[in-house]
Amino acid sequence: MTEPQQQIKGLSNDEVLQSRTKYGANSIVHQDKSNFFTSLIEMVKEPMFLLLLTATSIYFITGDFGNGIFMAIAIILVSTISLYQESKSRNAIEALKKLSQPKSKVIRNSKIIEIPSEEIVLGDFIQTEEGTFIPADGIIIKSNDFSINESVLTGESLAVFKNETSENNQVYLGTIVTSGLAICEVTAIGNQTQLGKIGKSLETIIEEKTPLQIQIGNFVKKMSFVGLAIFGIVWIINYYNSKDVLDSLLKALTLAMSIIPEEIPVAFTTFMALGAWRLMNMGIIVKQTKTVETLGSATVICTDKTGTITENKMSLAQWYTFSSNEISNPKKQLNNDEQELLTLSMWASEPIPFDAMEIALHEAYSKIEIPDERANFKLIHEYPLCGKPPMMTHIFENQNGTRIIAAKGAPEALIACSNLSEKETQQILTAMTTMAMEGFRVLGVGVAKFSGTDYPKTQQEFSFDFKGLVAFYDPPKENIKAVFETFYKAGIQVKIVTGDNAATTATIAKQIGFRNAEKTLNGDELMAMDDATLKEKVMETAIFTRMFPEAKLKIIKALKDNNQIVAMTGDGVNDGPALKSAHIGIAMGKKGTEIAKQAANLILIDDDFSKMIDAIAMGRKIYNNLKKAIQYIISIHIPIIMIVFIPLALGWIYPNIFSPVHVIFLEIIMGPTCSIIYENEPMERNLMLLEPRPFTTTFFKLKEITISIIQGLVITLGLLFVYQYCVADNCSESATRTVVFLTLIASNIFLTLTNRSFYYSIFTTLRYKNNLVPMIIGATILITVLLLFVPLFAHFFEFERVSGYQICLSILVGFVSVLWIEIFKRFKRRKVQF
Repeated sequence: MTEPQQQIKGLSNDEVLQSRTKYGANSIVHQDKSNFFTSLIEMVKEPMFLLLLTATSIYFITGDFGNGIFMAIAIILVSTISLYQESKSRNAIEALKKLSQPKSKVIRNSKIIEIPSEEIVLGDFIQTEEGTFIPADGIIIKSNDFSINESVLTGESLAVFKNETSENNQVYLGTIVTSGLAICEVTAIGNQTQLGKIGKSLETIIEEKTPLQIQIGNFVKKMSFVGLAIFGIVWIINYYNSKDVLDSLLKALTLAMSIIPEEIPVAFTTFMALGAWRLMNMGIIVKQTKTVETLGSATVICTDKTGTITENKMSLAQWYTFSSNEISNPKKQLNNDEQELLTLSMWASEPIPFDAMEIALHEAYSKIEIPDERANFKLIHEYPLCGKPPMMTHIFENQNGTRIIAAKGAPEALIACSNLSEKETQQILTAMTTMAMEGFRVLGVGVAKFSGTDYPKTQQEFSFDFKGLVAFYDPPKENIKAVFETFYKAGIQVKIVTGDNAATTATIAKQIGFRNAEKTLNGDELMAMDDATLKEKVMETAIFTRMFPEAKLKIIKALKDNNQIVAMTGDGVNDGPALKSAHIGIAMGKKGTEIAKQAANLILIDDDFSKMIDAIAMGRKIYNNLKKAIQYIISIHIPIIMIVFIPLALGWIYPNIFSPVHVIFLEIIMGPTCSIIYENEPMERNLMLLEPRPFTTTFFKLKEITISIIQGLVITLGLLFVYQYCVADNCSESATRTVVFLTLIASNIFLTLTNRSFYYSIFTTLRYKNNLVPMIIGATILITVLLLFVPLFAHFFEFERVSGYQICLSILVGFVSVLWIEIFKRFKRRKVQF
């Protein structure tokens, strides 16, 4: 990268600041809508808010100012909590968007540095290369075989070749570099760019609702209809008894408020957004929060080899010279044939290398004791990496007209373009296999002769003189063996999808304990298969070699046809379609191209594949905790609904045991419990030993929803028992209300603790580290004590001082109503052990 630095110094730090002050940042600014007011409008439309507002209005109309003021305060409190949670979720998503912004290379202070694209200023010099988005409008200053896809502006899908001498030497924000490299001077940024002027935003993404969102939305909708129906019945019964329209409406509203589970959508949004935020802090960018939902269901991970399983630290390990038919290791003194082989390998690489193998070849050339000719030759024509298997060819020329046509790529590709006998071909393949069996990545190298400028359409039309092989060693990552074992234990299949050959890949795979390394399939064999055969073959194959974009897409489609949830890693330009097609596209933050990052759902910032364990574990944990929260909501709503409805429907002595103020107080307790405590729960230790959850159309299994309903009904029986006990003991309505309320609070606390796991006992979960559990439960107990023993609060809630025996009875009934689930868990642990 020394050449552009020598010629172009770029802006200094002071010049960058001056340009930014004068011309602003490189971002397309739209008329911002107020997120706060949008959230406020959405909240006002919610059924619970409308019910609260109606109840508050009735209290004020009937002159009950005390209850009216309390309900008004409750509206403010509930709204504040709701807006805070919405804000927390939104801030988490905004932070993710900011982090997932593309980065660009710029030349400043004579150095090439990488910065967020938004920090580019007018006058900057940007370096763009294959696989990146152009981050601003500019003029080409220097280029090598540079072509761009400008379809975002022109609608034309074919790439356009441009250079510094072209009539149109301009580049535009949002267009994609399809080949080569260029250095451009920035002439327009942000709203002043062509894209900015026509008002298009590359970040405008309309998110569709996920299956889980739809399921939760449908559940809440159904509960709202049930609430509306029961609301009507209760209003009619109350009006029949009292002939008071407003009073009966108020009592009916109490029940409606107890039925609508408005905490569920809030819990879903909070869990997903905070889950994405937690992943970001772990070095994993989730571009859309809906990906979090899918992570826990992943059944297959398709990973590439280089840079994912291996370090992507290529070192030149061996070479084979065709003329001597010998394999050699790096050494100080090279013979003429070896010097020629390494020199041609360098000429077949990019002049400004960014690939690890090409950097290694340039370094090897620098160490050869011959004059460095790189400054004397200019790249005049280039054939990019293509073909099946792939190869690439570069044509250089100096001022004297001396021409070098060098190619490198898959040995099979070079053999096919060279005039070799069967015996010679066999010699080369034997050498290649010997190198590959040691886990080396092997490239063939060739040279051709051609005069004139009427170049062949494809590089395969040249007749190459085969010169030899160069082999690189890319060591496996130290932790990769443990990573694969964790995936296997979690019931997730791992498949290697690589462009390398079978022998090299299988050797590396065996070194790291990869299972079924002998079950391989190459790209040509795969493409020749019909869909039915491939559907069967794709499940049993562990390593896919010599892969190309179309083959990768076929793998993903075949896995999807087998009802697999597919995660796929990729980093190149051609990986974009496969990353889009996979349920979870994974790009690498460092070595991944911007196209791969844009196509992916998830970016591993440090290229650390082991982070996928954290990502999948987080996906499973979030889904599991969300389930617990919703099961808790269902279980605690049932007794509230029943204790309001049954005494009234059956004409008991105290038909309206709870008023809206009691229900809203319980709602204020329940909201934070489900959204805050359960979201903060640690992962259960058996979660990564379970099979991936099926990605079905139903959120709950019948057994799970049945347990939640039974939990709610048993708590209801406890409340009705306490109610009848108080009536039999000739307690007043206030005393009965107090004891029933205390029993419900006690049940709520015990339910919160037991529902932290539906497998491990409460004694295990009490040791879980979640500081919010004692905090929220402590606050609930403190507030309840205040309601009972502070006369002002007790009078307002129509409570009465009750005896120690009655308090103990409430706690005991709450304990028994909930803790029976521990017996169920014990049987479950006996049946399924981890």
